Amino acid sequence: MKDAASPPTRPEKQDWHDETAVLHGDAWLSSDGAVCPPIHYSATFKAESAQEFAEMATTPRHPGFYTRYGNPVHKRVEAILANLEGTETALLTASGMGAISTTLLALVTRGDHVIAQRRHYMSTSRLFEEILPRFGVESTVVDQTDLDAMAAAIKPNTRLIMVETPVNPTLALTDLRAVADLAQPKGIITIADNTFASPLNQKPHALGIDIVLHSATKYFGGHHDITAGAICCSNAHAEKIWDMHTTLGSVLSPMDAWLLLRGLRTLSLRMERINANALALAQWLEDQPQIERVFYPGLESHPQHALALKQMRGFGAVIAFSVKGGFDATSRFVSGLKLATHAVSLGGVETLAVHTAAMWSGTMTEAQMKTAGIEPNFVRMSVGVEHIDDLKQDLAQALSPAS
Repeated sequence: MKDAASPPTRPEKQDWHDETAVLHGDAWLSSDGAVCPPIHYSATFKAESAQEFAEMATTPRHPGFYTRYGNPVHKRVEAILANLEGTETALLTASGMGAISTTLLALVTRGDHVIAQRRHYMSTSRLFEEILPRFGVESTVVDQTDLDAMAAAIKPNTRLIMVETPVNPTLALTDLRAVADLAQPKGIITIADNTFASPLNQKPHALGIDIVLHSATKYFGGHHDITAGAICCSNAHAEKIWDMHTTLGSVLSPMDAWLLLRGLRTLSLRMERINANALALAQWLEDQPQIERVFYPGLESHPQHALALKQMRGFGAVIAFSVKGGFDATSRFVSGLKLATHAVSLGGVETLAVHTAAMWSGTMTEAQMKTAGIEPNFVRMSVGVEHIDDLKQDLAQALSPAS
């Protein structure tokens, strides 16, 4: 009889490098000898007795009861992500915004106060500025580079602080250790969106952050073929967030969880190439006369380069830059790319590029875009694993007046 009422217990964390953890961090969950983990494509799982059923139904996050509560493939992915972020556990959701909204709604209640940074992913900002206030949660938005302003924003009822670094799309940085040092003495929960960095480049929990969130659609999946989210945290926070998760139902399908698991196996290899390509391309762009300015934490010209060196081990796929000639010239440049794909998202094997002002003009006012740092000639590029010389050639021809 299967021991469904007793899920496997996670062993003590192995002292592995990340390159090994992505391959073997879930090995303790293997039970059938298969080198490639199976897809448990079942919405529900049987019990052998009424007693076993009761135990399955009342065990939080049981992987063999009902897939909205958990699934064996989920558990394998969660084990790897917890290992990478250095947290006790992890939870999966159906999207990055599913992870963010589920976490926030699980941890705040009417009368609480929360702090967010001025520059967040657009949908995250909307949660703080429009959605949470509907439920009686007060939000204060501050410049994430101004720690004095963040400290001044703290109130007796401040429940949590959420940060994102590097930020989408301007690549401004937030000092994670400093934020944690502000919050911990006051018992304030800290949350960091680590999507733009990945745990291979930055480990917020090691810097004192309580909860680390990801759009797993990006680097973790790595192939632009799934949407998924991840929440890495303590067991205590996970239990509270999981309870909200089962209510909201942002559930990742077993197939997408399996694709995410497969993507994680090559994460370290992809990140090594992506980091190298992005830095080389950012340096090349700085030398192009058609480019007004380049934003990339790995460049010495980045205003927070010293902070990047302090809290990051690599600088990620995303480069932002301004094209001379304004909106029209920028539109022609993006349309002229032949190798890089004109599409949203980031962190995959293919290079993607978007004209950010054009992308968000339908959902943001000019004032909102200005606050977010989005200029009319702004390009966001997610660099992939192509040969760097081919990428430079593609950008050069798109920048050429003849193009």
